[in-house]
Amino acid sequence: MKNNIGNEFIRLTQYKFLDESDQAKGVPQPPIEIPENENPLLDLDDPKEIQIPNRNLTEILKKRKSYREYSDEPLTRKELSYLLWASQGVKKRIMTETADGFVDITFRTVPSAGARHPFETFLLLNNVEGFVPGLYRYIATKHKLQALEVTADIQDEIVNACLGQEFLKSSAATFIWVADSYRNRWRYGERGIRYLFLDAGHVCQNLYLAATAIDAGACALGAFKDEELNSLLGLDGDNLFVIYLATVGKLVSQA
Repeated sequence: MKNNIGNEFIRLTQYKFLDESDQAKGVPQPPIEIPENENPLLDLDDPKEIQIPNRNLTEILKKRKSYREYSDEPLTRKELSYLLWASQGVKKRIMTETADGFVDITFRTVPSAGARHPFETFLLLNNVEGFVPGLYRYIATKHKLQALEVTADIQDEIVNACLGQEFLKSSAATFIWVADSYRNRWRYGERGIRYLFLDAGHVCQNLYLAATAIDAGACALGAFKDEELNSLLGLDGDNLFVIYLATVGKLVSQA
């Protein structure tokens, strides 16, 4: 591998090197969500009805840290629903007319460059009330889950792809954020790849803060074997690829 590949990426995605974007060329907008499979949609609790402790934001920020040890206490359905809404929830969806035609836009609980929201949330559920352990995908526009067809050993396979980080197994849930890079490149060209990594930070920080608010802990993971993990999730590794993960679980008592 070339030692300066990162520097080359930053240099070549400067505005002066960018070509006209597909949006500017009149290419139709890509879907704002990847297609659902044939499995039934699974209900989540309405985020508007979820009650969480009345916490001061400063208190939450001071308490936030990475936790890799979790108790056996499961996350409740309401708590999982809240964490999903806080990290990728859709507040509003509109069709708006631009100089390049109509654009389908979602406004969410996290910021995103140009409201592109290029992520899909996959979930490895280990210990969540009401859900069989396994792999799921969050359908953000409907606030529902959908089970994915995987092998019985998916937990071990994902741990192995994440360099053997065993605390994934003790977590109640692992959030796996998958980037649909063309959603960004359609508007911003190759510079849109930069914004994927910026947006991933927004999403993960919201998860950290939401987990802290419900007395749970989270830990971000950026170390994984890209090709193995993408293959396990059925991703092409080119346009669709894993960009970031985070575990969540109830905290071990400090008594």
